[in-house]
Amino acid sequence: MTININDAERSSIVAGLKLDNMPEIIITNLKGKRIPAKEGVPLLQLIQESGTDWMHACGAKGRCTTCAMQVEAGGENLSPYSEAELNYRESGRLGKSERLACQCTAHGDVKIRVPARYQFPHLDYSTT
Repeated sequence: MTININDAERSSIVAGLKLDNMPEIIITNLKGKRIPAKEGVPLLQLIQESGTDWMHACGAKGRCTTCAMQVEAGGENLSPYSEAELNYRESGRLGKSERLACQCTAHGDVKIRVPARYQFPHLDYSTT
């Protein structure tokens, strides 16, 4: 038996499914945007490759905190804290549930959000 569906129906079905066991980064306050995570690749790089704007003043070198992200779920699926992240946490510039997107990688699903202080005016962030 063959089932025929049009492109719009296919897109609708695929949008809600995870097609393989590849880990995902879900940005909850950017309409739940889903980005496949690749082992060993910093989250900031994956976010940028997906076409999503994300603040990063120092060019992803871990020298500032502008790429900070709030981790809502899956923190255990992130790489260990980098020296830069530990220093920023110690100095109070990085919150308890925050990580630097340029400094960590994911080996499982992670839900994050863009902190209000680093949101761009041209993007539509949800309030949930």
